[in-house]
Amino acid sequence: MQIPIIMPQLGESIAEARIVNFLVKPGDVVEADQNIFEVETDKATMTVASPCGGTIESISAQLEESYAVGATLGKIKASKEEVARLGLDVSVAAKADETQHIAKAETNSGNKSRVQPTVRGLPVPASAAGASYLSPRLKARMDELGLHAADLSGVAGSGAAGRVTVEDFEKYIASLEKHKMSGASSMRVAVADAMRRSWTRPIATVGLPIVLDAVLAHRKSSDPKPGPALYALRALALALSENSAVAGRLVGNKIVHPSSIDVGFAVEAEDGVLVPVIRNADQKPLRDLTQRYNELVELARARKLPADATGGSIATVTNFGTFGLIWATPIPLPEQTLVLGMGAGRKMPHWDDAKGQFVPVTEAYLTLSFDHRVLDGGAAGRLLQRIAQLISEPAKL
Repeated sequence: MQIPIIMPQLGESIAEARIVNFLVKPGDVVEADQNIFEVETDKATMTVASPCGGTIESISAQLEESYAVGATLGKIKASKEEVARLGLDVSVAAKADETQHIAKAETNSGNKSRVQPTVRGLPVPASAAGASYLSPRLKARMDELGLHAADLSGVAGSGAAGRVTVEDFEKYIASLEKHKMSGASSMRVAVADAMRRSWTRPIATVGLPIVLDAVLAHRKSSDPKPGPALYALRALALALSENSAVAGRLVGNKIVHPSSIDVGFAVEAEDGVLVPVIRNADQKPLRDLTQRYNELVELARARKLPADATGGSIATVTNFGTFGLIWATPIPLPEQTLVLGMGAGRKMPHWDDAKGQFVPVTEAYLTLSFDHRVLDGGAAGRLLQRIAQLISEPAKL
């Protein structure tokens, strides 16, 4: 039987790779998972492995040419026994050939920007660095049950190179039936999907302690009283108004700056989290934001947020200190680059130079989680220092 050798998915953001070396030639006998091509992406040089044992029947790929993920690079002649032993799905060979023709047409037209990082067709070598593969049959079964690849992270595959086969999947599903299960709410499913998409990016976190005594004194004298997270929100908005690029989104090779400083804040609702948004938070003083903030908190808890108070924010503030937590690493929403967190206040000793002794202060940690593609640690640290400085002078917020 003929088994296509296809370009594997070599990473989340990689749509194509260039052939830089042939490690075999037509007529060579190869084993399953033997390296047969060297390819180069914009990130690294990697290898493509044989999907099964057999004889290299043909190599259609050309040296120094780029091929889209899913394109056919050649064919291996394998026995039916070998194919069956490895659990390879050969029912979609026609689709692999179709993908090759599409990739060739797009390459010949010079429109490489249309190449999509998707896998179509036949087996992808799991040993290729960063590659993963779910057969069309398994994908169809997962779609039927509404599952994602992340749901299989705990499944040990018995297929070639540790691939998860349909049989592995069905055994896993059957084992779940023995456990107590409850339905996830639509909000929980939405949160899970958002976090799964967020985590496809490199997320990092920095943090520092701040003294809250000035904030607490200001809040005590205010009527109505601003929520603790509102102080952080206002400080974040002012800091971003000074340099909006740090809240920009990376799209291709461009940083897309926000058109307005719209900042969201996390509110725990039944079985999930909602993020109301305060528009143009940099243009209104703290006292003018307090009533709107309190209204949005109540509307969120009742799950009655108006459409104009959701979506489109450039960053989020979350007060995880309400749960008694002093440190956390929250994850930015998929469409955002930043999330600012505030921990619980604690009485801590603080050195007073004027008195020459330690004095008790209320201290809390601020954390800033960010898309590391847009910000480095230094820029994130400077932004967090600026936010802390602004919070320390609440009367100016």
